[in-house]
Amino acid sequence: MNTKLHRSHGFTLIELMVVLVIIGVLAALIVPNVLNRADDAKVTAARTDVNNLMTQLKLYKLDNQRYPTQEQGLNALVQRPSAGPAAPNWRNYIDKLPKDPWGNGYQYLNPGVNSEIDVMSFGADGKTGGEGLDADIGSWQ
Repeated sequence: MNTKLHRSHGFTLIELMVVLVIIGVLAALIVPNVLNRADDAKVTAARTDVNNLMTQLKLYKLDNQRYPTQEQGLNALVQRPSAGPAAPNWRNYIDKLPKDPWGNGYQYLNPGVNSEIDVMSFGADGKTGGEGLDADIGSWQ
């Protein structure tokens, strides 16, 4: 005759607590890395946009012998400038102006501070200067 007591098959509270602690520790290690990756992706996207805008501005200069003026701005890549020096060989350089990954417009300076022209994003804070994610991302970098 079997003298062993019949025991139900299931998890004890302690076993469940151990599993939850392990999951919590793993989440604490992984979540910050995933969040940093999202921030890194935004910085990379801003750099890519700045490089693309610079490429289109160089094509504008090749076609029209000069960059758009400060007043004409980046909008000169989307529609023919109506004010300022004429753009005799203008064409549509981009369909629409992108916003930076933080939802702000890209800045254009002619003359630039760092080169003949500058294109930049002010970073996550939307203000000039800053460090880390708030740092400016520009065509001179």
